[in-house]
Amino acid sequence: MPIWAEVRRQASRRRTQLALGFMALLPLIVLVAFEFGGESDDDNGGGQFSSLVDLATSGGLNFALFCLFVSASFLLVVVVALFCGDTVASEASWGSLRYLLAIPVPRARLLGVKLVVALAYSLLGLLTLAGVALLVGTLRYGWHPLGSTIAAEIPPGEGLLRLLGILGYLAVILLIVAGLAFLLSVLTDAALGAVGGAVLLWILSSILDQIEALGVVRDFLPTHYSDAWLGLLSTPTQTDDMVRGAIAAVAYATIFWSLAFWRFTRKDITS
Repeated sequence: MPIWAEVRRQASRRRTQLALGFMALLPLIVLVAFEFGGESDDDNGGGQFSSLVDLATSGGLNFALFCLFVSASFLLVVVVALFCGDTVASEASWGSLRYLLAIPVPRARLLGVKLVVALAYSLLGLLTLAGVALLVGTLRYGWHPLGSTIAAEIPPGEGLLRLLGILGYLAVILLIVAGLAFLLSVLTDAALGAVGGAVLLWILSSILDQIEALGVVRDFLPTHYSDAWLGLLSTPTQTDDMVRGAIAAVAYATIFWSLAFWRFTRKDITS
């Protein structure tokens, strides 16, 4: 089962086309909202994120950063969960999984190919969102320094590097969602259950992370370091939490993927 065969199979699916299409469309929707939304004196959320909202129209870099901000906590989670949670469960629900194994294809290879392709499409979705946002933002608002109220303006060249760093960190953090959704996809024949379960558990972790009474337990929640990329917007950069978050994400993803392979290579495939 070559990887390119799975890439073509997934590319022909409607959910792949819709997900990637929406990733490209979202920056355009945000741009139209800024163009026709008018001015408002209301507080744009306050706190550490208010600067991103206020500066979104001050340049292409800030516009791309804003699109990532509004997408990171939910939309990107859903997209990654969709690609990784649907890949095995959908085959089982269609009854085609047992025919793939009858080719025959070693189970570990089948699962490995599906995981690699799901991760590739998840990364493509993230890059599509950021790339389109940076392009349309630069065309409309120009190529200006990356601004923030928590630090001095960052020159465009360095700002682009920091934006790439934010993209890299988000990709690593979303490995947790990818691992959890992939594990659930192996455990169930219902693709919606795998996707929805991963998203709901991520939301639950986010809620628990807001409860300070949990103390040190919060440090071990999957979402505890999900916003650590904000450290790249400060001067000098603060990367301690990003390192901890990356280590935690890789550890969680490795555990989830290991459980998925262990279960899939031992379960009876009846669908």
